[in-house]
Amino acid sequence: MTRTAAETQGEALTARQQAVLDAVLSLMVEKGSGLTMTAVARRASCSKETLYKWFGDRDGLLTATVQWQASKVRAGNYERQTFDAGALRESLKGFAANWLEVIASPTSIALNRIGISQAASRDGNLGSIVLANGRFAIGERLKPVLDAGREAGLLAFDDTETAFRTFFGLAGRDVQIRLLLGDTLTLSRAEIAADAERATEQFLTLYGAGRHASGRDKSNA
Repeated sequence: MTRTAAETQGEALTARQQAVLDAVLSLMVEKGSGLTMTAVARRASCSKETLYKWFGDRDGLLTATVQWQASKVRAGNYERQTFDAGALRESLKGFAANWLEVIASPTSIALNRIGISQAASRDGNLGSIVLANGRFAIGERLKPVLDAGREAGLLAFDDTETAFRTFFGLAGRDVQIRLLLGDTLTLSRAEIAADAERATEQFLTLYGAGRHASGRDKSNA
């Protein structure tokens, strides 16, 4: 089954390392940007020496934390040789639902708020870390699905990045910016599933190869 390296990053961590990264996320929710290696070691019940051994330095720890959070967004497993319309639809819906669940979590909201704040003040590197290991890495996770859909004759587009941005926008709408600005928006699992379904159908309406073909037939009639 096709899986990207980014999707397996979280699985490469030991349970103990995952617990440390969860401790980082919980501290961000509680304390914001005032994160120190000492505070993480205390919360995770480990030594600072262990943190430096596992993650290198504070930026290394933050990078691993962002990668751990982003690893929860998956594009599904599929056999490229037998990729069909059903696998494409399920992969898109699964990705959209995963992403909405992750961005709506208190941990992602805290992480992104701190990243934006540091990017604006140039006080720390979390903004660039989130961008590289969050949004960009997640894009690389879905693009193989889009390319597989095009190769299978299910999708029609010229540029994979543009197609990804379209789907990303359809799935997220204004949800993330509202949450970051303090909206008390709460998404139930049913609402997330409905949003993921809607985004998938809208994307297939725009980029589905069969729809493009039927449109060309009508225009030539």
